[in-house]
Amino acid sequence: MQSDRSNDVLKRILEKIELPDGAYEKADKRYQDIGEWLHRPDSSCAEYDPHVFSQGSFRLGTAIKPDSDDEYDLDMGCNLRDGLSKSLITQEQLKHHVGNELEQYRKARGIKEELAEKKRCWRLEYADGLSFHMDIVPCIPESEEGRSVLKQRMIESSLLDDALAQRVSELAVSITDNTDPEYRVKTDNWRISNPEGYARWFEFRMKTAHGVISEREMSFKASIDSLPYYKWKTPLQQAIQLLKRHRDTMFKDNEESKPISVIITTLAAKSYNGEADLASALSNILARMGSYINAVVPLVPNPVNPAEDFADKWYDQESAHLRLKDNFDKWLYQARADFKAICSKDDSQLIVEAADRGLDIQLDSNAVALALGLSAAIVSPTKTIHASDPKPWYEQ
Repeated sequence: MQSDRSNDVLKRILEKIELPDGAYEKADKRYQDIGEWLHRPDSSCAEYDPHVFSQGSFRLGTAIKPDSDDEYDLDMGCNLRDGLSKSLITQEQLKHHVGNELEQYRKARGIKEELAEKKRCWRLEYADGLSFHMDIVPCIPESEEGRSVLKQRMIESSLLDDALAQRVSELAVSITDNTDPEYRVKTDNWRISNPEGYARWFEFRMKTAHGVISEREMSFKASIDSLPYYKWKTPLQQAIQLLKRHRDTMFKDNEESKPISVIITTLAAKSYNGEADLASALSNILARMGSYINAVVPLVPNPVNPAEDFADKWYDQESAHLRLKDNFDKWLYQARADFKAICSKDDSQLIVEAADRGLDIQLDSNAVALALGLSAAIVSPTKTIHASDPKPWYEQ
């Protein structure tokens, strides 16, 4: 275990970027409200047993506060689980079937912004105290044959045991994509996705922290499985929140070139080895992350669909100008340097400067000094940093 002092400093930072439980609870109410709407008696989707589920950072409990000018980004799926198949419906028909219901929902709930069609989803814009947009991806269950193929890939490539691979494969879905050449025709060739399966895999990685899980169960007097992920607060989740904040700060002026969250989350989860405290988890994750990038395609395979490469844009010619692989490497190098400084045990000024520079977090220098058992420090202003800077901003 790393020094308790380092953990204290990291948790002070975490308190400034974590979402309040109320934000998660409000998001849950939105998911439930849409699900109830789709199940109402006169819903055109009700006969297909619609299942509305959250995905992404809100599902995994790794969301962080957006910048003051940004909205919360809530991702969800709408799975019509019964009575539809790829032989009966086109992607376009499925998307507009769900879209028509969402348009009625928008009007019934008085949402002023028009329903917006995106590549794979519909977007609803809320503005009621907690501003956020909700992206809803229409989908249907993946075929039995497709699930079987996914299961075998997970066993061979992701090294999941048979039972977990079976549970995960059963959650796979086929999603709509309006850029697909076969979008308007009936075909078996739909894009496969599995956000619920990914959440199960992420849960499996969190549960390697046996002591932490037991402690949470004792504090809640309930099985951890009965709690939403955001209440688990494992070192893995907290480390990912810190890494995402660092990424957002470093690429504030270069959004298109920043490492995407699913790559950070996947590499961190693979690197996590059940560390019981945040400082140790973060240090070890940063040390190991790079080793989980493959030398050949797929570079960062989706653990629940190993044929899918989360890093496919790294070698896509249309994205070459963004230098995504180079920028990931620069970010990882800088994150290692900044968090090494933040976890310094005897230099409060270094900690305050690194938190300001790397995370845009202002720590109280006297409070940090007291936490470290040192005398108060006078902290000088730090310089502005940019992702395009040619050398590390923190000199070791």
